[in-house]
Amino acid sequence: MTSNNQLSVSRLINAPRSAVWRAWANPKNFEQWWIPAPMVCRVEKMDLNPGGGFETLMSEDGGEFKPHVEGCFLDIVPQERIVFTTALKEGWEPAEPWLTLTSIITMEDEGSGTRYIARALHKNPEDSRKHEEMGFEEGWGSTIDQLAKLAEKL
Repeated sequence: MTSNNQLSVSRLINAPRSAVWRAWANPKNFEQWWIPAPMVCRVEKMDLNPGGGFETLMSEDGGEFKPHVEGCFLDIVPQERIVFTTALKEGWEPAEPWLTLTSIITMEDEGSGTRYIARALHKNPEDSRKHEEMGFEEGWGSTIDQLAKLAEKL
């Protein structure tokens, strides 16, 4: 789904919200799905509290890790909602990311599974279009597919 400055992707995950939450909240689980394979993720910081830091690194071949995402959590409701932004760093310090966005992740019961929706809000339609052209749907969609595979095993 695309709107003026917002992109979103949704999946029905065949696992309870508690398992999806564990895949998000445990850094070792998170590293297994956050970046499209075969790239590898390393969690440097994950403080799931409002104002808490969030930082991941990525490696294309398991060798040198490079910066990926750094941000700040704005709102956390365990097993329901995660809101983070790249406009701020840990402790609400201003940041200057290569792409500024706020992401709202929601998890809702649907049948015996979880409806997982990830939305990316951009500061303007141009940034949203840039993110879409960079492969938002494929990239975020494939990571959610990886999240689903992991959550279904937890």
